[in-house]
Amino acid sequence: MLKYTAKRLVDLIPTLFLVTVIVFLVTRMIPGDPASTMLGPQASVEEINKLREQLGLNEPKLQQFIQYLQDLLHFDLGYSLAYKRPVVELIMERFPNTIILTLFSLVVSLVVGMSAGIISAVKKGTFLDYSFTFISLVGVSVPVFWLGIMLVLLFSVNLGWFPSTGIGNIDDGLWAYMKHLILPGITLATIPMATFSRITRSSMLDVLEQNYIKTAKAKGVSSFIVITKHALKNAMTPILTVMGMQVSSMLGGAVLTETIYSWPGMGRLIVDAINKRDFVVVQGTVLFLAVLFVLINLGVDLLYKVVNPKVTLGKAVK
Repeated sequence: MLKYTAKRLVDLIPTLFLVTVIVFLVTRMIPGDPASTMLGPQASVEEINKLREQLGLNEPKLQQFIQYLQDLLHFDLGYSLAYKRPVVELIMERFPNTIILTLFSLVVSLVVGMSAGIISAVKKGTFLDYSFTFISLVGVSVPVFWLGIMLVLLFSVNLGWFPSTGIGNIDDGLWAYMKHLILPGITLATIPMATFSRITRSSMLDVLEQNYIKTAKAKGVSSFIVITKHALKNAMTPILTVMGMQVSSMLGGAVLTETIYSWPGMGRLIVDAINKRDFVVVQGTVLFLAVLFVLINLGVDLLYKVVNPKVTLGKAVK
C-alpha cells in the first residue's frame, strides 16, 4: 500500500502543474483591471499605472507565471490585493467553515440516501421502492440555487424556523449553531443524497441476488444481519467511488450554497474575490481546492483496500 500511495502522489505532480497553468491563465482573463478596482473610479491614470507596476501586472505573462511557480515552491500563495492579507491566512480562516458545511451535508446525504437505497432494494417493486426512486430522480434534477432560495422562502421568510444567512456562534449553544447550518446543509446534501440512494439501490440489488446471500437466508440468518453484515459490506465499493466524487462535488458546489446563505467559507471567498478582481485569491483558493480534490480521490482508492481486502490497488477503479 505504501508503494502504491507513493506512486499516486508522484503521479499527481503533472496534474497539479496542469491545474496551475489553467488557473493562472483563467484568472488573468477575468474582466477588469485589479489596480483600477482597488483604487476606485476616482483614481488617475498615473496612480493606476503606478499600482500596476508595484503589483507586477505590467510584466510579461510568462515572467509572472515563473514568479508564481517560484512562490508556490515556497508554499506562498500570494498576497491578497483586496484583503491586504496573505492568501494562506484567508484560506485557513474560511476553510474550516466549508469543511463543517461539507461534513454535515455528507453525513446527512449518506444516512438518508443509503437508508432509502437499502429500503428500495429490499422492497423492490413496492410502493416504497417507486416512491424513493421518484424522489431520488427529483433530487438529482433540482438546481441548487433554486432549492436554496425555496428553502429560505419557506423556512426562513414564511415560517421563521431557521435564519437565512450567516454562521452561528457555538458559544450561543449547539442548537443555535445548528440552526444556521441546517438549511445550507440540506441544500448542499440534496443532490448527493439522491445519488447515494440510486447507487445504493443498484449495488444492493446486485449483491442480494448472489448465492451466498440466498444461502445465509436459507440458514435462518435474520434479515437485518444479512443486509447489514453481508450485503451492505460487499455493496460498499461502488458507494465509495461515488462518495469520493460527491465530496469533491460538494466542495465545488459550496460556491453557490455559501453565496445563497452568506456562509463565510471558501466558496463565498472565491465569489467575493472574483467581484473584487482579486485574481491572487482566486488562483490560490482554486489551486488549494484542486489539491484537496486529488487527495480525496487518493484517499477513496485506499479505502477500497480497507473495505474489501480482496481488491487490488491500482485496479479498484477502471
